[in-house]
Amino acid sequence: MSEINIEEFINVDLRVAKIKEAHEVPDADKLVELILDVGELGEKRVFAGIKDAYELEDLTNKLVVVVNNLKPRKMRFGISEGMILASGEGGKDVFLVCPEEGSKPGDRVK
Repeated sequence: MSEINIEEFINVDLRVAKIKEAHEVPDADKLVELILDVGELGEKRVFAGIKDAYELEDLTNKLVVVVNNLKPRKMRFGISEGMILASGEGGKDVFLVCPEEGSKPGDRVK
């Protein structure tokens, strides 16, 4: 694994986001479409490979951490405007990084 320096790390804008909506992505095996509330920074649409690990209705209103300044990526299903943080091997073993109660959408993760 390559190392990054502190200047590279501080350029990554990690923010708390609230999942406003979670939708199934037709013809996608792993992806769900998430509409995220990033507070005063607005909304983002993100595609995440968490379909096997979470029920859509359990995602709504969950707080997550998003890479807010990731360059938008055109995908077959639409444009993904960020990336949510998760751990695990994949499939059913995916675990979202969730801020504790008291965090608000838009808060910077330091």
